[in-house]
Amino acid sequence: MLDRDRALALHRMMLLIRGFEQKASALYRDGRLPGFIHLSIGQEACAAGACAALEPGDWITSTHRGHGHCLAKGADPARMMAELFARVDGYSKGRGGSMHIADVAQGVLGANGIVGQSVPLAVGAAYSAQVRGERSVALAFFGEGASSAGAVHEAMNMAALWRLPVVFFCEANGYAELTPYEVHVPIESVATRAAAYGFPGQLVDGNDVTQVYAAVHHAAARARAGEGPSLIEARTLRWHGHYEGDPQSYKKAADKPGSNLADPIAIFGEKLRDFGIDAATDAEARAWATAEIERAIAFAEASPEPALSAILEDVYAGEAA
Repeated sequence: MLDRDRALALHRMMLLIRGFEQKASALYRDGRLPGFIHLSIGQEACAAGACAALEPGDWITSTHRGHGHCLAKGADPARMMAELFARVDGYSKGRGGSMHIADVAQGVLGANGIVGQSVPLAVGAAYSAQVRGERSVALAFFGEGASSAGAVHEAMNMAALWRLPVVFFCEANGYAELTPYEVHVPIESVATRAAAYGFPGQLVDGNDVTQVYAAVHHAAARARAGEGPSLIEARTLRWHGHYEGDPQSYKKAADKPGSNLADPIAIFGEKLRDFGIDAATDAEARAWATAEIERAIAFAEASPEPALSAILEDVYAGEAA
């Protein structure tokens, strides 16, 4: 399903996401970023593959681990980095931080710090598209930690009843915060829950960007044709802890840093020559990603810090009784 140009775009995007997250980790370690950040290193194929299979007019909703999703759907890395630096040129003017990045113009309805809330938000967007007669599809990223939330089940049930154009994309990265998958999910695959709602469920290798792309491409086409929702579970692994600074003492030995972890970029890298992408083009892609990240950091550092008076901006309240 991939030609050379799309394969190269996927490779470039995974490199950009990996580089952005690695630099954010280093900046946080050095005390240059305030607040908390939750990184998606190791999950690049999920974000890149899923968003590449969507159209520009489609929507995504994200999670607290959403940098990769936002980048893959077209958000500006410079404005994202400025938000991480808490500067005025960030997406939330420096006041929302890592978990509140949104770019409606690019179809990014927002990262979300409330576990599971990406799913009902995407269902709302899908319902809006259906009512207005548009061909847009909404895709909800969520983790297996959110898969048992009541709001998630309610939203999936509603989407099934109304045959809404929505794709539920579960990034099963092995751990819900500090809890292993098998401790809180009583079945082997979240995807099998789709049968209870009457729509398709599929388990894919979330470290293989070609599998992710193909699954989402098919699910989105199905949704656009009026056939309703689908559930995709992509098995992957977050290389870092739940948050930066997490000692990861709860992880299995095979999942800890230093182990032979599956690398989505390396896995796809072995296939690049099949698409006519040579070593020189690969090097150019890596240089481009590095330059984009350096540009983002320079933009963020040049952006002013918010004035104290900004705390009263964009705050709305009803009239006093």
